[in-house]
Order: sequence, then C-alpha cells, then structure tokens
Amino acid sequence: GTIMLEDSLKYVIICIDDDPLILKLLSFQLNKVIEHETTIVECFLEPMEVVENIDSLISHDLEVLLLLVDYQMPSINGAELIRNIKQKYPELKCIMLSGQANNIIVNELRSDHLIEKFISKPWEEGNLLSEVSKIMGK
Repeated sequence: GTIMLEDSLKYVIICIDDDPLILKLLSFQLNKVIEHETTIVECFLEPMEVVENIDSLISHDLEVLLLLVDYQMPSINGAELIRNIKQKYPELKCIMLSGQANNIIVNELRSDHLIEKFISKPWEEGNLLSEVSKIMGK
C-alpha cells in the first residue's frame, strides 16, 4: 500500500511484531508521547515488509526515530532483522521487545551496538515510554 503523508510529518516510529494486539497496544501507548503533527507510528506484522518499506519512508524525507522490534517472529527473528536493517542504516535506534530472547542474544546485540535497550514482555507502559522519550531526546 501507499503511505499517504502529511507535509508536516518529519518522523516515524516503526513497530514490528507478529501479534496484531501487541502492535495495537504499542501504537496506543506511543501515541501518548509523540507529537502528532510531526510524528507517526507505523506498524508492521511482517518483518520483511519493513525491509522493503523503510527505504520508501526514508526517501520521503522522514527520519526514523526508532524501531521497536519483537524478537520471536515466524519469518526472521528480531536480531536478524535489526542486523539486516542496520547494515544499510547504521544510525537507526532500536529497542527490542521480547518474552523469549535469551541473554546471550541480547548481550550480543548490545555489544555490537545494535540495540539501545531491551525490554521484556509484558512490559510496563511507564518504563517503555520513558525509554522511548529518552531515545527521542525529549
């Protein structure tokens, strides 16, 4: 689908999770802390769609503030997805959300500077939003 963008939009936060309910919840919570004139939350159920769409978002002069990535997904895990995207856009900031990721994977991502933060599911809204605000520098 084509993403219709308002002229005032500058930023996008991308959420990736194979569970639609999680995406709804993330989107609902994030909408409490973003500036709606300038920022949108885009949600993806299918990780590979992000890889395909991120170029078009960036080519629309939108800055990707943050990726919120689930770990356990059917087609590709969150760690691989982040590595994949960061090869092309190394400066992107990522938070990983997961109920499953083990410490070894998380520590690897941290030591490779691929994630800003790991948040385990189920998360606490206040914690998530304060991390997001920190990364967005607000």
